[in-house]
Amino acid sequence: MKKVRIIADSTCDLSKELINKYDITIVPLCIVLDDKSYFDGEEITPEEIYKWSDEHKATPKTAAIPFDRVLSAYKPFAEAGDDVIFFGISSEMSTTCNVARIVAEDEGYDRVFVIDSRNLSTGIGLQVIRAAELAAEGKSAEEIVAEIEGARGLVRASFVVDTLTFLARGGRCSSVAALMGNTLKLHPQIVVKDGKMGATKKYRGKMKMALSDYVNDLTPALREADPKRVFITHSGCEQEIIDMVKEKIETLGVFEEILITQAGGVISSHCGPNVLGVLFYEKA
Repeated sequence: MKKVRIIADSTCDLSKELINKYDITIVPLCIVLDDKSYFDGEEITPEEIYKWSDEHKATPKTAAIPFDRVLSAYKPFAEAGDDVIFFGISSEMSTTCNVARIVAEDEGYDRVFVIDSRNLSTGIGLQVIRAAELAAEGKSAEEIVAEIEGARGLVRASFVVDTLTFLARGGRCSSVAALMGNTLKLHPQIVVKDGKMGATKKYRGKMKMALSDYVNDLTPALREADPKRVFITHSGCEQEIIDMVKEKIETLGVFEEILITQAGGVISSHCGPNVLGVLFYEKA
């Protein structure tokens, strides 16, 4: 019997447990250090990225998934006669979705469906898991694509950044702004909108207080969220802080699942350590 197989790029930031539970195939993007490329999640860790960045005072470059890795992911499913749905990071941030389409076209795989998530991190992961659940229910690839793309605008993805240093190194803010921001202990909130990242409000003080205020500000939206699940995704925050955020969300009594995942190399490269975000679907 034909199956619908789910493939996602590594920026979806799903844990190994979730990847196994929902039978998801992951294809890695590349992290480039000193002109050498490493597969995200396979050949390099966020800690190694931070060390390199601090030593070189630069942000690592990231590159789209290689053609051969996409092909090796598609091939066994295509040969088995299965349908494939591929999820990629927002096309505003990467050419990954375009690579996925080109490989399918070049190989004549007409049952590959590429979804531009218009998001990043577990803003993609939310869509991937929903698609896997629909596939398990027996929905067709066309039905799944229609439902996922129809609800794509309901994904709410935001993060609070601990230090502006990594954003400055990547050209996303000036070095002067980063110096001032770090001196004043400012922590910007990064929001994904229309497939792009943008800074909104800034929180001041220690990171724990900043994240407490961030969750308080999100509370009205969280109360009206789709109750199925919410992600807390971080890039190496202290357990005490993660537990505090989780407890604040638990007390709302909204969500059936509160999932905690650690960001991979791509998010870590651009935003640095101790970033934390809360990601969820709004109600339809």
